[in-house]
Amino acid sequence: MFTKDALRDLFRHMEWADGQVWQAVLATDPARADATLKGLLLHLHVVQRAFLSVWKEQPVAFPIPTDFPSLPELRVWTTTCYGEAHALLETVDAEALARPIVMPWAAALAAQLGREPGAPTLAESMFQITSHSTYHRGQINARLRAVGGEPPLVDYIAWIWFERPSPVEVA
Repeated sequence: MFTKDALRDLFRHMEWADGQVWQAVLATDPARADATLKGLLLHLHVVQRAFLSVWKEQPVAFPIPTDFPSLPELRVWTTTCYGEAHALLETVDAEALARPIVMPWAAALAAQLGREPGAPTLAESMFQITSHSTYHRGQINARLRAVGGEPPLVDYIAWIWFERPSPVEVA
């Protein structure tokens, strides 16, 4: 269902959209000091990294807000994830994308659901992380507006309308 080309576009959009949101957050003084925004941004990026770690068969770490004294420090930590995800995607074939993967948090999810969760394929989990990121960017944009900022237009279709721009570097 999810081709490598489609996933490549979704990853590129995610990176661009995240960069647009970061640019807006860091340009808004009240946002830079908002603990709710910091928590939402941290969650968005911790989950991206957690999935990347699962895909790379590496240990999963869950940093906490105090690990990043400022938003710029959190932003620096987020930036390498995209390149690693793009590089990993280039190494997989259709067979690998169709292979089921087991999430290390599946047991906790089973306890919460009262049943064993199904195993997503690698491709489905790659789509999930882009979808999850979209959801949380919406929350971040709502909070940004609430603290006086101007949320950027980051919909996938906007990325298409803008002719698939590259990510914005945010200092």
